Amino acid sequence: MIEIQIAYQGQLRCRAVHGPSGTALETDAPADNMGKGEKFSPTDLVATALGTCILTILGIQARKRGLDLGPAAATVRKEMTADPVRRIGRLSVTVRVPADLPEEERRRLEAAAHTCPVGMSLHPDVQVAIDFRWGN
Repeated sequence: MIEIQIAYQGQLRCRAVHGPSGTALETDAPADNMGKGEKFSPTDLVATALGTCILTILGIQARKRGLDLGPAAATVRKEMTADPVRRIGRLSVTVRVPADLPEEERRRLEAAAHTCPVGMSLHPDVQVAIDFRWGN
């Protein structure tokens, strides 16, 4: 179990402290929802969690298989919806892996990425699209 302590700071901001490491981060409500938009919003953190989870799973699987992914990277685009309530409607992830791997290895890694715990934890109404770009 991991514990995260979160304190409301006022002005629609929160400060969260990761129990095991003591690392802190702050959130802000987005500008289109009464905040200043000067920091990650809570839904931005969901998008960030998805992208980092996918890259972490790729890294774990590559390590297990003795593969070098090179400096892999991801871009996540978050789209909000207001119907029927304000929520994340779609997360589009572009994963760039510069390594030129055989097709069979690519398929294995892509399948693993689709099982990342964050993606598996999202509500089914949140559309998730993952686009892999290999060898670029």
